[in-house]
Amino acid sequence: MEYRVLGKSNLSVSVIGLGCWSFGGGSYWGTTDQTTVEKVVLSALDNGINYFDTAESYNEGESERSLGKALKGHRTKAIIGTKISPSHTYSPKEIEKCCKDSLKRLSTDYIDLYMLHWPLNPKSIVHFSKDPNIQTVPPIAEVFHTFQKLQEKGYIRYIGISNHGIQQMRELLDIGIPIVSNELPYNLVSRAIEKDILPFCGEHRIGVIGYMALQQGLLTGKYRDFSTIPPPQAHSRHFHHSRGKTESRHGENGAEPEMLELLEKMRPLAKELNTTVTTLSLRWAIEEKRIACTLVGSRSLEKLHENIEATRFPLTQEVYQLLTRWSEPVLQTLGFSADYYESREESRIF
Repeated sequence: MEYRVLGKSNLSVSVIGLGCWSFGGGSYWGTTDQTTVEKVVLSALDNGINYFDTAESYNEGESERSLGKALKGHRTKAIIGTKISPSHTYSPKEIEKCCKDSLKRLSTDYIDLYMLHWPLNPKSIVHFSKDPNIQTVPPIAEVFHTFQKLQEKGYIRYIGISNHGIQQMRELLDIGIPIVSNELPYNLVSRAIEKDILPFCGEHRIGVIGYMALQQGLLTGKYRDFSTIPPPQAHSRHFHHSRGKTESRHGENGAEPEMLELLEKMRPLAKELNTTVTTLSLRWAIEEKRIACTLVGSRSLEKLHENIEATRFPLTQEVYQLLTRWSEPVLQTLGFSADYYESREESRIF
């Protein structure tokens, strides 16, 4: 397993990390068996994966609880990242309570990386709180200074962010917040961060954790068309807004023809190289050295081991450039807005 240092921290993270959103079961991913979760987590550790990513909002805290159970007796081998959602009032007292609640669910006395899940702006707050009347944005400096106090108390080791753009990162840097990482979407069909955000993070030594490496199953190649894709997995801007049904908010036309063409090209290439579309997709993401860790969900041992195979697959520069070129039409259609769930005009990432 290859490891990369995460920004200015002393955390050395595996190039693929385990995305734990499905842990604990819930309406988005369906039921998840805890015994399977524990087998996946222990096998991940045995194979050198050391980063595990969750959030208080994943399955209403059940993801954290499930991960905590799975890591019982193995906590020191793992680096845990979790996220606080923008749905709170963000008083210092409430932030500390949220952190302590996460600690309790995770069955640990420290969190390695504590992240703000989405920027603190009205759009994010309304989405997470489900209250359309909320307009007040808490003072950013006060929120992150409270994070620093949690750090001083030993509850968290490092402060991170998720889904933040250049303007939002610059605001934090200007007030002296020691941000070590930014978690952002990155895969063959989600390349918006390449233009400006990745260079900015590199310049300021902010480590990048890439999430949604397989575009929620799309980049496994299992869909020959998109008629069978579940609406919750089809509500991003990649798809026509009607496909996501009530989950879609962006109102855009998507890039479905471009994505289907990409997948049609990848299938015979994978066969020729004696591998899978999954491995090609993951390996391509891992090849971006400015991404410290690429997150991927693994709901079975079989999927975990296929994902791990991507870390060993010898992707030539020629094939890497071919995949990059084949995915360009998707990038051109979707543009450089890194928020794939809101319209470009309403992006929460700026």
